[in-house]
This record gives sequence, C-alpha cells and structure tokens, in this order.
Amino acid sequence: MTQRKVAVVTGGSRGLGRSTVLNLAKRGVSSIFTYHSAEDEARSVTALVKDAGATAVSLQLDTGDVSSLAGFVERLKTALVKLGAEGIDYLVNNAGISNHTTFLEVTEEELDKLYDVNFKGVFFLTQKLLPLLNDGGSIVNISSGVTRFVNPDSTAYAVFKGAIEVFTRYLAHDLGKRNINVNTVAPGAIQTDFSGGVVRDNPAVNKLVSEMTALGRPGLPEDIGQMIASLLSDGNHWVNAQRIEVSGGMRL
Repeated sequence: MTQRKVAVVTGGSRGLGRSTVLNLAKRGVSSIFTYHSAEDEARSVTALVKDAGATAVSLQLDTGDVSSLAGFVERLKTALVKLGAEGIDYLVNNAGISNHTTFLEVTEEELDKLYDVNFKGVFFLTQKLLPLLNDGGSIVNISSGVTRFVNPDSTAYAVFKGAIEVFTRYLAHDLGKRNINVNTVAPGAIQTDFSGGVVRDNPAVNKLVSEMTALGRPGLPEDIGQMIASLLSDGNHWVNAQRIEVSGGMRL
C-alpha cells in the first residue's frame, strides 16, 4: 500500500491556506495545518478534508513566536504518528499578516511584528522542519504581487515579502542535494479577509482591482489553492527556485 503524502500548511484555517489544504485533500494528500486563533474554522476544515477522503490535523501556532517552534515540532511529530507517517512531503509557508500604514507613520512595533510573522517565523520554522521533510519533497513560500508592482502604503509589508523571495532561491540552492524543490507563489489581490477583507467587501476596491487585471476580476482563494496543489504534484518537481505570480495578469 502506497503511503499517503503529508503536507504542513501554516495558516490553514482560512483563506488561501484553507483552500490549499482542501485542494491537496482532493489529490489524496493529508495535511497538518496550523491556525492562530480560529479554532472553530480549523475544525470545519478538518471535517471537509475527511469528506474528501483524506485526513487533516490542526495545530495551534503563532508563527511569529519563535520560542514556541520547538514545542510545535514535538506536537507535529505526534500528529505524524496519528497519520501513520514518518515525515512530511510538503511545506507551505502561508501564514502571514498585512500592513498598510504609510511609510512615514510605520512604527517600530509594526515593523517588528511584520518581521516576526512574515519572515523570521518562516525562516526558523523551515529550519526546524527540514529534518522531518523527506528527500524529494517540496517547499512553497507565499509572497505577494506587491514585490513586482508598487501598492500604496505597502512598503513595510512588501520588504519582508521580498526577503521571502530571496530566501526561496537560497533554499532551492542549498536543498538541491536532497532533491527538494523550493518555489515562491505570489498572489495578486484575493477576495479573502486578509487586510480586513478590503478586496472582497469594498465595492470600489473590487472594481479597481478588476479594471487593472487582465482576466477582469480579483482572485478567489480557490485560484491560489488549486495552483499550489498543482505545483506540489510530482509533474512539477522540475520547477525550482521560481517566483510564480498568480494574479490573473494584474498591472501588466
């Protein structure tokens, strides 16, 4: 019997992470996904994964608290036993926070929080999970369209997403000897509750995004989740060290 593959997805209870977990389940991949505070939503995702014929385990984690990562890894090892797996095949570093404070008003506290969650946590969680990542596995780091085009009042946010893209290339180089590929997925404007749900809930913003996107609408979580699940398939393993923008052709 072939061992079912296992993914770790951070921020898997909502939005892009949720869609990723569900689309992986459709492909027969089980997931261990994290949530920050949305425990009820995490339970809902677990149930939907079961309906799709796979298994998911949700674990609470504040990815910005590096001191908690060692304990998280031990809980993850317990979850792997529950899944009947010895290691993981995929890591999707999705969890993140936004910031739209104008550059002149960004505080040290805001910058530190963005650094902790959007870069430092990704860096050290990846480091701690590498011993559990099977040779031949894959890593996907989530960046943003704003590393290519300038978005108003996104300087602090964009800087650390840019760091993620450099991190991806260096990881791809260093992990090549283990046949692990590493890529960046950079979504455009997506209709989720990210940034307070502004793209989804503000008609003016929704219209503006639609007008600047070649395919004529903002993205949906499913657009990203399907793409990530596809990228993690065996047929795409030769794709490596790439920044892949998934934006419907935004600001061309």
